[in-house]
Amino acid sequence: MADGEKKNALGELVKAESMIQLAIALPAGCVIGWLIGAWLDRHFHQNWMGIAGIVFGAIGGFLQIFMTASRYLKKGD
Repeated sequence: MADGEKKNALGELVKAESMIQLAIALPAGCVIGWLIGAWLDRHFHQNWMGIAGIVFGAIGGFLQIFMTASRYLKKGD
C-alpha cells in the first residue's frame, strides 16, 4: 500500500470517528447530566436537579456537536 493510500484510509477513519462522536454527544450528555442530577436530588433531597442535569447535559451535547461540526467544516473535508 502506498503512503497516499494509507493517509487516505486513515483520513476516512477519522471522518467516521467524527460522525460517530456527533451521534453520541447529545444522548451521552443527557444521560450523564441526568445521573449527576439524580445523585444531587438524593443528596440534597430536592426534586428538580435531575431535570436541570438533563438540560445542562443537552446544552453540553449541543456544544460538543457544534464544536465538532465546525472543526469538520473548517478543514474543508
